[in-house]
Amino acid sequence: MTDYYKYLPVSAEDKNWGLYVLNAGTIRTGPEAVYPVNTHPSHHYFNWNNGRILDEYQLLYITRGSGYFESDNCSYRKIEEGSIIVLFPGERHRYKPSEETGWDEYWIGFKGEIMNNLVRNSFFSPAQPCFYIGFNEQIFGMFESIIEKTKTEITGYQPEISGAVLHLMGSLRALLKENSNIHDDRELIVNKARILFRSNIDKSYSPEQAAEELQVGYSWFRKVFKSYTGLSPGQFFIQLKIEKAKSLLSDPSLSVKEIAYALKFESSFYFSKLFKDKTGITPSAFRQREISLTTGRLLI
Repeated sequence: MTDYYKYLPVSAEDKNWGLYVLNAGTIRTGPEAVYPVNTHPSHHYFNWNNGRILDEYQLLYITRGSGYFESDNCSYRKIEEGSIIVLFPGERHRYKPSEETGWDEYWIGFKGEIMNNLVRNSFFSPAQPCFYIGFNEQIFGMFESIIEKTKTEITGYQPEISGAVLHLMGSLRALLKENSNIHDDRELIVNKARILFRSNIDKSYSPEQAAEELQVGYSWFRKVFKSYTGLSPGQFFIQLKIEKAKSLLSDPSLSVKEIAYALKFESSFYFSKLFKDKTGITPSAFRQREISLTTGRLLI
């Protein structure tokens, strides 16, 4: 997981769409670390003593660690990992990670009449801003995808990511209705492991490290993980890296060697060999095929 945040420019056309994204980011806060970092704009920065009031909605997913939350309509409460926090415009609030654990936080800030309508019709309420969904890979993937798209700001990205935010809110609403806070302990371990692998995709991270962080024996972890996913933890992590590599190969400014380094493969040779074993073609051939397909679509 790499710390990142971005505040986005918004046009009148974006606002007329009915839902638009204002900011997004990820941050890992370690135990006893200062929170929040003081590099955010003044209208978003806050501290625990004073809290803050936003002129937007924000959606936070706490994937590791624990902390505390309080708002005008919600009493002081403990936040566990696997929790979603919804912040509402005009609502004074404050939150922070526990000094003992820190936390990993993914967030998206947005605004628009579409979300106002969902709140007016009580699909989401300031009285219930926190709820537990566990370690849900689908929800995590949505957060990750939206945040990734803010990094490029490709023309027309606002309607695309605002649509993804609406999809995300719909998925969260469905989880709430299904009362999905009841999970088998083994499923919780597997889902948390999936998120650990995704959040460490750009690091030298091992299945043994995941088992240690989850506080379970590796042999048990490997057996349970494979029974749920069909893949060993190591193969699952490699597959994630290969899928990420495919995405990075669409950027012609990145060399194969740079991609191998970014994803922490031991060498570009090993990366190329592994990529070919998994996909049937080399990274260079995959890139050329993608360029050809893209060029063909543009010509059509």
